Amino acid sequence: MRRADLPGRRVLWGAVGGQRRDVVLGAVLGMGHQTGEALVPVLIGLAVERGVVAGDAGGLLLWLGVLAVVYVGLSYSFRFGARAGERASVTAAHRLRTRLVGRVLAPEGGAEEGRLPGELANTATEDAKRVGAVTMALIVGIGATTGLVVGAVVLLRISLPLGLLVLLGTPLLLWLVHLLSKPLERRSETEQERAARASGVAADLVAGLRVLKGIGAEPAAVARYRRTSQESLTATLRAARAEAWQNGVVTILTGAFLALVALVGGRLTARGDISLGELVSSVALALFLIGPLSEFSWVNAELAQGRASATRIAEVLDAGRAVSPGPPQRGAVPGRTAGRLRLSGLSYGSLREMDMDIAPGETVGVVTTDPADATALLRCLGRHADPAGGAVELDGTALPALSLAEVRAAILVAEHDADLFEGTLLDNVTAALGTPTATPDTHTAALGTPTAVPVTAAIAASGTDEVVRALPDGTGTAVTARGRSLSGGQRQRVALARALAADAPVLVLHEPTTAVDAVTEAGIAAGIRDVRRGRTTVLVTNSPALLAVTDRVVLIEDGRVTAAGAHDRLVHDRAAYRTAVLA
Repeated sequence: MRRADLPGRRVLWGAVGGQRRDVVLGAVLGMGHQTGEALVPVLIGLAVERGVVAGDAGGLLLWLGVLAVVYVGLSYSFRFGARAGERASVTAAHRLRTRLVGRVLAPEGGAEEGRLPGELANTATEDAKRVGAVTMALIVGIGATTGLVVGAVVLLRISLPLGLLVLLGTPLLLWLVHLLSKPLERRSETEQERAARASGVAADLVAGLRVLKGIGAEPAAVARYRRTSQESLTATLRAARAEAWQNGVVTILTGAFLALVALVGGRLTARGDISLGELVSSVALALFLIGPLSEFSWVNAELAQGRASATRIAEVLDAGRAVSPGPPQRGAVPGRTAGRLRLSGLSYGSLREMDMDIAPGETVGVVTTDPADATALLRCLGRHADPAGGAVELDGTALPALSLAEVRAAILVAEHDADLFEGTLLDNVTAALGTPTATPDTHTAALGTPTAVPVTAAIAASGTDEVVRALPDGTGTAVTARGRSLSGGQRQRVALARALAADAPVLVLHEPTTAVDAVTEAGIAAGIRDVRRGRTTVLVTNSPALLAVTDRVVLIEDGRVTAAGAHDRLVHDRAAYRTAVLA
């Protein structure tokens, strides 16, 4: 067993073990169904012996009655066994999807690194479904094995050579089937990877469709997706050919094996070693064995695909955490957070031993000459990554010493490309308050602070009131997924309103006005200043309108703070600052 296979097998058997009750029930009922199926040829042979050979009408009716009872039993066993198997399959897939979503959305992050959103969605749907289907395959496999064993035992009682032929030939046949499943497993894994990649590219293209149209990049985007889709199609066809080839070879092997059984039985009958009824039973058993043996081909294909999917799921579940979860939450941070931020010797990404001190209630602008510096700073402030050196402190406590829930409740980092959700405009604004049915005048009472920002004030400060007036149903207007029914400027203002309404003790805004005109931007700058008065606010931006309303501005060059002071003074004194904010 390869070491790389171990996580996948752990996921696979964890899914099966989690449905132990239904798997056992389905397996027992499946064994009953296959036992009944194997006994049918025997009962037919007995009916032939009594009714045709011996001429015993009573015996014929008796065995026909027993046959009818067996048919009823195996019918109900199949019905309820299939129900238990399907329940186990669906439930196992659901639980895996829940685990995957929980891992992807975990505050510690890390699972999404290097994976497209569509790829993760494919793993949580198709791969989870395939792993769940392994429970049904296991039930079917146990039932098929039972049918083979019962058939072999009956054949041993009829004739020792026939029984030995089945007992020795079946393991050899199963071993060959297992060898044939290996190429299918490898090609199935490639197929799933390519399909997930195609889904991820498609999701990204749809998300950026408006931008692509704006820059005339549709042909390049279509060509990229066509190339990725073709690779996925090629991998799928290879997997399908491997499966068809496997099924064909297994059918040939199975047919040859059954023909050999029938040939040996015929010779034994001709020599008088077995009776006519036993010959009928033997031939019928040989025909019956086609079912269990063909089911092994399906079971092996399902197991091969399930193992490949389980490996992909394990890679997501076992992905490294971007940050440590920190200690358990000790209390409600927002109510006791003063809002002092201190960065001491911070080194992460492009940042190099950077120092910065922000007093409680201060509004500070941060200007970077390199966008990478802004990205690194935002990741550290929101604790989406821990610095390689130095520390970020909140009210004198390093962020890793707080739980992630406490950090995220006290420090809200609102990125400029934040997505909206499907629902009404008001639902999006109040999403952080836990009151999606709130009215526009609702205060953020959940924060427990007497100075909580009213939703109406947040809507006005962000310029969203203009958006509301332009929409047919005002704040009740439906917003599609990711806010695609709104323009870029409208989406940005609604996202800003959501951030302001949350009324976090520390609010970090990253370029919140890039998609609005200059007049609207000036109004938003004044609104942010007014609504955030007395709260710590960090504006990571190169916008002169926003920087003009700050208490002071910090300039970061080459990963270090090189200047600090009022916006007007920095414009006059620092050439690098003028270039960054006025160019």
